[in-house]
Amino acid sequence: MNIVNTLTIRHLKQNKRRTLVTIIGVIISVAMVTAVATFVFSFSNLMIRQTIAERGEWHVQYQDVTKEQLAAIRADDATKTVAVTKDLGYALLERGQDPNKPYLIIKEYDAQAFTQLPIGLSKGRLPQSDKEVVISEAVATNAKVKYEIGDHLTLRVGERFQQGGDHPLNDRDPLRRVNDTLAETLQHMKTKDYTVVGFIKRPMWETAWAPGYTVISYLDDKLIGANDGVNAAVALQSINPNLFTHAENLAERNNIKRVQFNNDLLHYYGLSKNKASYSTIYSLSVILIAVIMIGSVSLIYNAFAISVSERSRHLGMLASVGATKRQKRNSVLFEGVVIGAISIPLGILCGLAGMGIIFWFMNAMIRGALWTTEKLTLIVTPLTLLIICVVSILTIFISTYFPAIKASKVSAMDAIRQTSDLKLTVKAVKTSKFIRKLFGIEAEIGLKNLKRNKRRYHAIVFSLVISIVLFLTVSFFTAEVKQSLNMSQEGVNFDIEVSYSNGKRIDDSLVQDIASLDGVTEYNVMHDLYKNAWIDEAFIADELQEKVKKDKSLLQDGKYPYDIKIHALNHFSLQAYAKAVGVDYERLTDPEHPAAIVRDTIHYNDMDTGKYVQTKAVYAKVGQSIELTNIYEENVRDTKLNKVTIAALTDQAPMGMNAIGIGGLDIIVSERILNTLTVDEDIINIHTSLHLKSTEPMKTQQEIEEMHETNLNVSNLYQSRKSEEQQILLMSVFSYGFIVLISAISIANIFNTISTGIFLRKREFAMLKSVGMTPKSFAKMMNYESVFYGVKSLLFGLPASFVVMYVIYGAFANKFSYGFTIPWISIVSVIVAVFVIVGSAMLYSSAKVKKENIIDALKQENI
Repeated sequence: MNIVNTLTIRHLKQNKRRTLVTIIGVIISVAMVTAVATFVFSFSNLMIRQTIAERGEWHVQYQDVTKEQLAAIRADDATKTVAVTKDLGYALLERGQDPNKPYLIIKEYDAQAFTQLPIGLSKGRLPQSDKEVVISEAVATNAKVKYEIGDHLTLRVGERFQQGGDHPLNDRDPLRRVNDTLAETLQHMKTKDYTVVGFIKRPMWETAWAPGYTVISYLDDKLIGANDGVNAAVALQSINPNLFTHAENLAERNNIKRVQFNNDLLHYYGLSKNKASYSTIYSLSVILIAVIMIGSVSLIYNAFAISVSERSRHLGMLASVGATKRQKRNSVLFEGVVIGAISIPLGILCGLAGMGIIFWFMNAMIRGALWTTEKLTLIVTPLTLLIICVVSILTIFISTYFPAIKASKVSAMDAIRQTSDLKLTVKAVKTSKFIRKLFGIEAEIGLKNLKRNKRRYHAIVFSLVISIVLFLTVSFFTAEVKQSLNMSQEGVNFDIEVSYSNGKRIDDSLVQDIASLDGVTEYNVMHDLYKNAWIDEAFIADELQEKVKKDKSLLQDGKYPYDIKIHALNHFSLQAYAKAVGVDYERLTDPEHPAAIVRDTIHYNDMDTGKYVQTKAVYAKVGQSIELTNIYEENVRDTKLNKVTIAALTDQAPMGMNAIGIGGLDIIVSERILNTLTVDEDIINIHTSLHLKSTEPMKTQQEIEEMHETNLNVSNLYQSRKSEEQQILLMSVFSYGFIVLISAISIANIFNTISTGIFLRKREFAMLKSVGMTPKSFAKMMNYESVFYGVKSLLFGLPASFVVMYVIYGAFANKFSYGFTIPWISIVSVIVAVFVIVGSAMLYSSAKVKKENIIDALKQENI
């Protein structure tokens, strides 16, 4: 070790307080990077494992492939494993007690499929030949048909065809009934003999409206015929962005017609086939990494900049005895190496320990609230550590490089005399007379002090500006992520939907029977009816106005035909909804003056651009009227039927509402108002549905099905609702956790910079006190300095934040279309926080300075 490095280490030891502050600052920075990286990798790993547990470990599925095509898939270099399945068909379930599920759905799996796909064996063993089957437990619990292991089954297996139809139905198609009679038949029948060898839990893919129960047999590759169609679920060797193109090219070369991707799983690997989604993901990743690095650099840079300012006399003394510019520069860089060697390992350990503790506390909450079967575990991979180390080393290098360059340029005489920071002119410290008249001499002295110590003043303002930008950026990023997440989801806000397939209304007695079931926590009855309305061109949605500009024939008398979907809620549900929207319930029940709540803000997926769009469905005001009509033929208007007054405009949807989309309007009314708007011809067109929330959705569904109500469809959507809530909660935890980290970094940054700056001004404060400044005047001066810091930082920080926020908005605009909104609450919060934090830091630091002896402070020099 050369002499300059030896002296650098000695100087670090002699200035223990400053060295410790710098090390703590770097540790916090590295811990933040570690926490964020670990959080992302760990949550991605959790969701990958959970998705595999629910849907199986496959990335691409080639559907309805022949034996020759299957061989090509297996021979592909990208293929790791192939799970082969076959949908054999349907067989009538004899003695079944559920009229809505009269079939057994027979599937065949090969050995790899039983390993790779989620099969929950509850009793017995898995099939080992095409003569053996496992049966879903729901056959016994729902259909009340009991089988035992060893039972022999003879099934007539065929394909479902709707009466008069020429295309087979699949298990995603609901049962076809007309007037309580089965309106479909089984065709192309084959007799199959099986032995029951086990039972499985109800599979996740078996939808609530599936017409039967799952039965799985064994698929022997040797028995696949040349023209038999099978499904090949492929797990790939490596997961990369090229997998979409590769799979499609493989399908095209081998004439495979249908390719499906496991988008839920690939999403958690950070991949999407949609270019807009891909662009959004990586744009936001770059912005997020940049935000983290800027925060870290600002914290560490200030520590080293203050270090160089403190060490200026020490460096000047080195220069006076022959140290070159290169040696002085390397002295500061070596200080960064020493600080980094200590701080990076400690920062990584602190970050990992912190996240480990958080995960330990969060696990019970996550598994309970998100219905996950997998645990959230701390994932530390070589890639994670490499990213952390590279980002931390780069951050420290950037933070030390500029102070090092500055240190190398300091002359020996200026450094020893400590005049480099204090090159004053009358103009440099000139202040406005307005300041003194308005705030007093204390404010003028405080402002002159700031101007006199410009470098330190700029360092503190820079810290505040960075903190403002970081906080507002992360807050805005969080809000945008939640906004985009809500837009991309279907908005499922219930667990179970119950309705008649033949259009029959659900009577009150059945509603009460279902609502009284154990586990049902909330319900509503909704009656839907379609009407039309002619809306003036000035009020129609922006997207429709663009269409009208291209084709004026869409208008009639300057008005555009809207589809109106009337949603009538029962008494209790409408009361709760009206309260949430902020409208008087009584106003919605007056048949003499029909009034409705209009959902004027909607979001939808634009198939042409691949974007999720949020827009105004209509530009209207409370108090306006909508004239409802029936349009039976294109461009023909019949007489006006009714007027409905807009009582409120909202973007909230009541439970179970299926939005009509662009070119339409959803209006929510009471049952009494619906009756006044309905003519005799409308009665048969009213669709009634019951929506439920339940603590045990599967059990509730089973209890409803056991009522054996003919033509009653029970759709269980709790998985979709769970998935949406899961994503929102995870994003909220991540986002607010990140905000807490950023806030902690910002506060630490400001406290460190201000307290160190004030510590270095001990002589200055002692001089002011020695010429008669009272404690009260000193306090006023420090308060005014706080105000100056806050105002100056906000003048720079807020415009810079708006620029960064708009860049983030632009990244989201690749996939989501909605208006740019200024986060006023966050802005007000940050303005208040800046003055509170600066004031607290100044108060804390000045309180320590007050205790100093004036004579000792005047003698003190920074060496």
